[in-house]
Amino acid sequence: MSDRGGPPREGQRALSSAPRRVGGPALGECVVCAQRRAAPAWLPRAGVAVTALGKRIMVIGGVGTNQLPLKVVEMYSIDEGKWKKRSVLREAAMGISVTAKDYRVYAAGGMGLDLRPHNHLQHYDMLKDMWVSLAPMPTPRYAATSFLRGSKIYVLGGRQSKYAVNAFEVFDIETRSWTKFPSIPCKRAFSSFVTLDDRLYSLGGLRQGRLYRQPKFLRSMDVFDTEQGGWLKMERSFFLKKRRADFVAGSLSGRVIVAGGLGNQPTVLETAEAFHPGKNKWEVLPAMPTPRCACSSIVIKTCLLAVGGVNQGLSDAVEALCVSDS
Repeated sequence: MSDRGGPPREGQRALSSAPRRVGGPALGECVVCAQRRAAPAWLPRAGVAVTALGKRIMVIGGVGTNQLPLKVVEMYSIDEGKWKKRSVLREAAMGISVTAKDYRVYAAGGMGLDLRPHNHLQHYDMLKDMWVSLAPMPTPRYAATSFLRGSKIYVLGGRQSKYAVNAFEVFDIETRSWTKFPSIPCKRAFSSFVTLDDRLYSLGGLRQGRLYRQPKFLRSMDVFDTEQGGWLKMERSFFLKKRRADFVAGSLSGRVIVAGGLGNQPTVLETAEAFHPGKNKWEVLPAMPTPRCACSSIVIKTCLLAVGGVNQGLSDAVEALCVSDS
């Protein structure tokens, strides 16, 4: 469990401090970053889904201290500095994949109390505080990644039981139908996906399965061009500096950012790095204050928030890596 004390009571304003510098410029034009602590969620947990609705951050489901999936849904108001409970999920689940449009949150997949992957697609209406079911995904899975581009929701990867899924499927909000896209080239678990401009980046992860005697942490980077509709061949020089899996990732100021996760041994990582597409190389960033894996993450303006996770127990840490445009 976290050593940061108990979560705030309902209505209690979170304690906060001004951003502090945790490192200086690294390689090239990599800029100074700041780390900030936000109010911890009421319930320490891992495997949550996180998304933003205006000036609110929504945290959905996850797994609690009893190792069971949860129904709980909580929302943090940035202006008020406090958490509120919202309408719970129809079924307890961890590893849900979410994206948001206007005042609606779209939640795909997850793993329930029966430990089976879900094919559910449902949306949450913030104005009505209610969940509604939509057409199910072709491939049941949990721990997938979702992106919204226009009226389409891209759902990539995930897991079924112990094994990785390389399915890439797209839901059209207007027609309410699914389309299958070319599968992810390298099947691996605990990888992360990032969208930047017209490309999707598939990063790192853990290669496992019957063909390999030992699981292997990866530095791989695969890129999908949404304009061409296919995966690009990437040289090894484009790969991550650090082998990692189960880490946070996002795009900030024209860069692909990765931080934390698990590395060889396995070891919980605190390192962070950024890929600059214009330079075609990775740059070192300041480390996370709280090393952890199994975090959820969300990008808000120029900050990547890491929420919860695991480091010798469940963490209630909420920290932000902020990068300027310079």
